[in-house]
Amino acid sequence: MSAMSDPGPTTGAPVLDVRDLRMTYGTKEVLAGVSFTAQPGEVLALLGPNGAGKTTTIEILEGFRGRSGGEVSVLGSDPVHGDEQWRARVGVVLQSWRDHGRWRVRELLDYLSRFYTPYSTAEVTRPWDVDELLDAVGLTDQADAKVLKLSGGQRRRLDVAIGIVGRPELVFLDEPTAGFDPHARREFHDLVHRLSDFENTTVLLTTHDLDEAEKLADRILVLDRGTIIADGSPDELARTLAHNAEVRWTAGGERHVHAVAERDPTDFVRRLLASHPDATELEVRRANLEDTYLALVQRVESGREHTHAPAEVSP
Repeated sequence: MSAMSDPGPTTGAPVLDVRDLRMTYGTKEVLAGVSFTAQPGEVLALLGPNGAGKTTTIEILEGFRGRSGGEVSVLGSDPVHGDEQWRARVGVVLQSWRDHGRWRVRELLDYLSRFYTPYSTAEVTRPWDVDELLDAVGLTDQADAKVLKLSGGQRRRLDVAIGIVGRPELVFLDEPTAGFDPHARREFHDLVHRLSDFENTTVLLTTHDLDEAEKLADRILVLDRGTIIADGSPDELARTLAHNAEVRWTAGGERHVHAVAERDPTDFVRRLLASHPDATELEVRRANLEDTYLALVQRVESGREHTHAPAEVSP
């Protein structure tokens, strides 16, 4: 993948500023006071069980659905009133996009890219050069292939290319690597990091792949029952529930396992090595994102967590 150009300095204003977002359908409250922000170049993952309100939240931010209450600012504008110039700054990658099967890949991207030319600015040149974009998403070899001839993974790469052809400042990714093989998934992760690091693009993704969220996201938002129950980096969220760590080691030909009650197992490891200098195969296991996510959701579902305030995270 080729390096991408730097679009220039940012103002530092939040790209997303969501305050007390609420959505009600009849008597059913789908969103019950969602609040969060996102800065330029930040990658956020929105996690939550089915029915948590993720799709409704994303559709409101994209400007495709109104809201019942609260304040929402996306790139400095209320998405309800977003005009074409505002929409040119936003990229959306849906779970599937199946039209125009008889188009060739380069022709389709070239056609779609022309719609963004009037919205080019001194800060952000629009659209992307099509050949550069093809290289970025790994479709150079399929540039002259018809869309209907692409494999599932290649088709998903094209979905991503269509979503970012206008060089957006904010990208919404819905289950972005569905259908990707491990190699394609790794290349896509590289692309997301390039968007964030070189283009200063803010990315908000939804995924059920917790390993992917842990690898990609600067911050994790966990949404359940219409409210944010946790907001922090993967490490910060893990520490909120890491009441103990598991230390494993081998000594005297036997394998040992010990649960350390302290939040930081370093002192225990020091004592262990002082008393058992022959210890080998030392392993310290802390809670990962999957452990944390499941524990957070279970606490809410069992009613032990106040569902209108995010879990505290350690600095």
